[in-house]
Amino acid sequence: MPSAVQLFRDQQYHELRGQCLQQGRLFEDPEFPASDESLYYDSAAKGKVEWKRPKDLCEDPHLLVDGMSSHDFHQGKLGNCWFVAACSCLALRKSLWQQVIPDYNEQEWDPKNPRKYSGIFRFRFWRFGEWTEVVVDDLLPTENGELIYCRSNVRNEFWSALLEKAYAKLAGSYEALDGGCAAEALVDFTGAVAESINLAEGKYGEVISEQMKLFEDLMKMHKRGGFISCSISSPGRPSEAETEMGLIVGHAYSVTAIRKLRLGERLLFSFQAEKLFMIRLRNPWGKKEWHGAWSDSSEEWKKVSDSERKNLGLTVKNDGEFWMTFEDWCKNFTDVDICRTVNTSCFSLHKTWEKEMMYGAWEKHPEPLLNRSGGCFDNRETFLQNPQYLFDVKKAEDKVLVSLQQEDRRKYKKEGKGDNITIGFEILKVEDNRRYRLHKLTVQERVATSPYSNTRSVFLRRILQRGRYVLIPTTYIPGVPAKFILRLYTDVPSKLRELKADKPKMTCWNLLCGYPRRVTQIKVHSAEGLQEQDRSGGADPYVLIKCENQSRRSLVQHDTTNPTFNTQVIFYRKDIDSPVTIQVWNSNPVRDGFLGQAVLAAAPGEPRQRRRLRLRGRGGGAAAELPGHISVTVLCSEDLAEL
Repeated sequence: MPSAVQLFRDQQYHELRGQCLQQGRLFEDPEFPASDESLYYDSAAKGKVEWKRPKDLCEDPHLLVDGMSSHDFHQGKLGNCWFVAACSCLALRKSLWQQVIPDYNEQEWDPKNPRKYSGIFRFRFWRFGEWTEVVVDDLLPTENGELIYCRSNVRNEFWSALLEKAYAKLAGSYEALDGGCAAEALVDFTGAVAESINLAEGKYGEVISEQMKLFEDLMKMHKRGGFISCSISSPGRPSEAETEMGLIVGHAYSVTAIRKLRLGERLLFSFQAEKLFMIRLRNPWGKKEWHGAWSDSSEEWKKVSDSERKNLGLTVKNDGEFWMTFEDWCKNFTDVDICRTVNTSCFSLHKTWEKEMMYGAWEKHPEPLLNRSGGCFDNRETFLQNPQYLFDVKKAEDKVLVSLQQEDRRKYKKEGKGDNITIGFEILKVEDNRRYRLHKLTVQERVATSPYSNTRSVFLRRILQRGRYVLIPTTYIPGVPAKFILRLYTDVPSKLRELKADKPKMTCWNLLCGYPRRVTQIKVHSAEGLQEQDRSGGADPYVLIKCENQSRRSLVQHDTTNPTFNTQVIFYRKDIDSPVTIQVWNSNPVRDGFLGQAVLAAAPGEPRQRRRLRLRGRGGGAAAELPGHISVTVLCSEDLAEL
């Protein structure tokens, strides 16, 4: 159950229901009236529609009849197969649909007490980071006494039609639901993280090893409560055209089961394989099925007895649901939408994640330091004029999940602005002690780039090494204002926070202790030719970088005299005459050993390119030379907001 629920349009279900019962009337929703205004976002009538209540369509209406299943409903005239496919997925998880339809027993028709019925229902959706409760009346659009949009297989069951109405209310109209992505609805139903996979680009239909990795990942994710839908892209083909194998182009199918089956001795002989990798799909139309191998009337089924089918968990009905081999699925479908219910519970037997969530916005401003809508990485002059978020990877390496989601724009369709914006993000490895916004890309490493897409959300999985990172969400082109949510999942807490300040803040304390006059950025790339420290001819070196009263230490590189460090630091210096010292030490359980140092004035006039410096002993520029060199890049500026 959601801990905090927002009320859409401030409509409180129990209060409205109580008023209706007290006044002896059925609820009529003033916020989503039974009129063309709620049907079409351009307010143009498209046909003769009558709004009727369930009691006018059948004798014994119910919210649910014999529970909920993925076979309960069919798509109507609206082009929202993506929404219906998402409903099919939702119906498979009782704990999740009970969250979307709260207290469903209480909302059910009670034939023994018809006076308790008030014609009002409530549903909950995860909208832009918050659970939002939407109330609707039970007036549904019909033609000739039949529901024209989503409807149940059972004439007196209405949960799908009422859920669709609540979702249309959020979007502003029924027509606003025409065309979309199943992942969007699944995120709204569950708060899950959406990911898209292009099967053609990934060559999953050709490379068997990649196909098997994908199968194992999808099967594990499906078992743990995730959702999958798929479709066939339609370049050069009309949408909803039928392929030779009976599949519909540009149409969303829900995945209802994934099975890896070990075959018995008789079936092993029949199929010449030890295992079957199978996937079950459902067409929201409730008809039009796959005609290939393992289709309902295929030769493959004739080799399997009824008892064997039951043992394998493979059932066949002519209801729009069908089985395929995973290989055929990879070859025939092009796009897959996955919704992962990321486990953040402390009491789970499965892997759990630490979650951070931030709200943000891309906002235009003529002043570069205040602009937060700089566009993607290709816009080099303005890219860093985007929101910036800092996080830490504490482990030697950690798998990081990132989801960037823009605000749902369907509600702006009446204003002609309902299309999604193309969004994405970059991840940069930055200085270990950075605390202020980036203003110029110099020594930082660009370690990950998300896909850029005009979908509601983009997702990235990446294994990152220990260190500090800046995540920069962007629109593809500069100057596009929009709101977004950023979600970050890591194995250990990442301390995600937004970088807002451009430089250290001036305080009263600075009047006594001084304010920084220079910013210095240092990257120690590597060392070579260090003095051997053990009998095997190796060493365990690390770098210690000192500036005024600050110091930063790198990780230890084991068993090498030619280590790669790639350690970055940044210092805001008050005493510009005090040098920067870079020392190399050998890690030892008893006592660390000094291997040499380089002392730098680190002034703005010094070379900014990578330099190779001789290691020396302690004692300044005249100190004795020691074995080895270090490679460094040093950048300085007296403009604290330059680097």
